[in-house]
Amino acid sequence: MSVKIENIRNFSIIAHIDHGKSTLSDRLIQLAEIVSDRDFKDQMLDSMDIERERGITIKSQTVTLPYTAADGETYLLNLIDTPGHVDFSYEVSRALASCEGAFLLVDASQGVEAQTLANIYLAMEHDLEIVPVINKIDLPSAEIEWAKDQIDEDLGLDGDSALQVSAKTGQGVEAVFEAAVNLMPSPEGDSNAPLQALIFDSHYDPYRGTIVHVRIFHGTIKKGDKISFLSNNSQYKVEEVGLFQIVRKPMDKLEAGQVGYIIAGIKTIRDVSCGDTVTLAENPCVQPMPGFREPNPVVFSSMYPVASDDYAELTEALEKLKLNDASLIFEKDASAALGFGYRCGFLGLLHLEVVQERLEREYDISLILTSPSVQYEITRSDGTVEIIDNPALYPDPMEIEKTREPFIKAAIIIPDRYMGAVMQVCLEHRGVSTNYQYLTSNRIEMKFDLPLAEVVYEFYDRLKSVTQGYGSFDYEIAGYQETDLVKLDFLVNGERVDALSQLVHRDKAVDRARNACKQLREEIPRQMFKIAIQGAIGGKIISRETVSAYRKDVTAKCYGGDISRKRKLLEKQKKGKKRMKMVGAVEIPQSAFLSVLKSGK
Repeated sequence: MSVKIENIRNFSIIAHIDHGKSTLSDRLIQLAEIVSDRDFKDQMLDSMDIERERGITIKSQTVTLPYTAADGETYLLNLIDTPGHVDFSYEVSRALASCEGAFLLVDASQGVEAQTLANIYLAMEHDLEIVPVINKIDLPSAEIEWAKDQIDEDLGLDGDSALQVSAKTGQGVEAVFEAAVNLMPSPEGDSNAPLQALIFDSHYDPYRGTIVHVRIFHGTIKKGDKISFLSNNSQYKVEEVGLFQIVRKPMDKLEAGQVGYIIAGIKTIRDVSCGDTVTLAENPCVQPMPGFREPNPVVFSSMYPVASDDYAELTEALEKLKLNDASLIFEKDASAALGFGYRCGFLGLLHLEVVQERLEREYDISLILTSPSVQYEITRSDGTVEIIDNPALYPDPMEIEKTREPFIKAAIIIPDRYMGAVMQVCLEHRGVSTNYQYLTSNRIEMKFDLPLAEVVYEFYDRLKSVTQGYGSFDYEIAGYQETDLVKLDFLVNGERVDALSQLVHRDKAVDRARNACKQLREEIPRQMFKIAIQGAIGGKIISRETVSAYRKDVTAKCYGGDISRKRKLLEKQKKGKKRMKMVGAVEIPQSAFLSVLKSGK
């Protein structure tokens, strides 16, 4: 399927969560007839079970759609479906680097939301042609004119020229194809120049090794070519090239402007990195592509295998997962309670949950995670400054001059009737209101400065609850501010459990300790002796719960008779329990480590 470069279009679909990106992709795939009706299923590009269960897109996926336009010309349309959640905005920025244009979806009943704005700025950074699309026009609550006004006012695009579609029913979807052909620019590139291809994603196949997803900017690549990765000069022989059409479709060659895959028997996972440039070993290009900004992880947690024998498998699984998720960062870590593991960095709590679930499902590894924390900046008394994200590395309070924590600038868009409730939630999470403005007569954008550590701890769930799902939230990191930080330890039966330790603001410590002790009491199984669960700052106990003991009825065989005989048996039992408690070790189940992260609210 060799097509002139003028007849290729590379475009992306971007939008806020749940505005219908994956459903529109489904309709486009059906129209292009690359999948038979028998094999078709909803959310065709959401290939992971976890995506289908949660109803969200996590990975941006590529599909090449052949399309014959009204003028009889055949076009190759490379469509990239992207995630909408703020935790996966790095996926979106990588997808946009392979495109020349983007369809920006706006829900006809919800209008422009926080991630809509964030994504349009990403698209503008990449200098893309942006075509607005109003989706869900079949809903009874759809307000098309209102949505057009918002596209005009909030996004600065022409609302009247926005396409009107219903991805669910298929109404107006043909116009999306025509808009891609007529409004999106074709890629620029020279098929005869030295090969210059950008790796924008990759994944591991147990039979074929690492499969590299590339966008060809210049040159041509075919089976048998010897390729080189510019970042590490490793060389491989190409076994297969092709396009993504739900399944991999082998081709004779890939030319400038196309998006496809390369299989070259790459067994060394570390050789492939996202943003690297692929070129031919015999005729290399002069300079590499600019690549991608390194993602900045904001949430850190340690992962340990439940069985310490699985450490080698965890290492291999993390390396394979990193191929497919370039924003995951990890380094070796060790704990007295849990043995060897990895300290991992994530882009948010949802990202953390998804990585955990993928490791457990795809690689069959049972994990224990420690409490998530953020990076704190600590100035010691001698003037040295260090960044720590692990409570285990927190120095003695006597040595600390000051601590600073990361803050974010949050933009929250809500219907104005929820203003009071949102204000209260933000104040509870130590937020400071900086500004608010009306976007339309009844929608308001509120700006807050919030500590990142508070956002990590179930802020998003609370926001969605108080706004009945209408609140949308986006944030950017805004630097460090001074804070009053303490290390909160948990003792189970007098033993400090380092994997449960947290760094918290002093004002929040008592609440957090009480809540965590309650959750632990529910999770830790009862023993033959009482178990004390305590929260402590340094040597000061600030909360306590007790798991009561099982108790054998030692007086059951005493019918009537003298009370002193019963008392003697009870005293004997008491002494035995005391002795047992001194040597009794408490096993903490995996669920207890996770329960500490949940709030009781």
